[in-house]
Amino acid sequence: MNNTALKELILKMADDALIIGHRNSEWTGIGPVLEEDIAFSSMSQDKIGHAWALYNILNEHFGEKDADTTAFNREEKLFTCCHLVEYPIGEYDFSLVRHFLMDKAEYHRYDMLTNSSFMPLQNLAKKVKGEIKYHVMHAETWIEKLANGNEESKARVQSALNYAYPLALSLFEKGTDEVALISDNIFAGEEALQKAWEADIKTCVEKYGLKMPENIDATKFMGGRKGFHTEFLAPLLKEMQEVFAIDPSAEW
Repeated sequence: MNNTALKELILKMADDALIIGHRNSEWTGIGPVLEEDIAFSSMSQDKIGHAWALYNILNEHFGEKDADTTAFNREEKLFTCCHLVEYPIGEYDFSLVRHFLMDKAEYHRYDMLTNSSFMPLQNLAKKVKGEIKYHVMHAETWIEKLANGNEESKARVQSALNYAYPLALSLFEKGTDEVALISDNIFAGEEALQKAWEADIKTCVEKYGLKMPENIDATKFMGGRKGFHTEFLAPLLKEMQEVFAIDPSAEW
């Protein structure tokens, strides 16, 4: 088993979940309707819980630092999250479409991991997949509702899809030794994941009467997995890490 490749996989999954969890929590108190205020807050808690579980796997099975230290005491360049999760929440249409695109990918990722030969990931995947199923249902319900609303709501969802879809491709940036993960039956690989995701997204988009974005540059938003981030990550990390930085050894 290639421990380096496996740790890389777990860390990027955890970092994605941590950052999108904190991003979506920014809707708390300002959601467009009370139902969405509660929904985004709840899903944010789930994401941060997923990150915590993944960081704990790194700690318990590979001797990495504890979850709190890993989450709140690293420099920007040591994070491996993709660019999609780093962007500010923007308007509700962008956050909703990002949620739709990401949770579809996460659902397929965890579905694949239910067959992982690395048992800690397999066990976690079986639990997390059920939670993300409801995230996906939430996203689909609202995308469909807005796509079939008035002309403005449909146009805004389409515009958000055009903008967010290329960003979402950063989710599938390959690791340094993905072949080892595939050969060891740990994970089917980013290419297989992206193929399943694209087919799913295309089916939904056509069902809702929207159009798939065209002429996508798949390389434009890559680099996050290697520590090259957008201008938006550093300010978020500063805010996230503020309390922990006061006294990392404190017991809260």
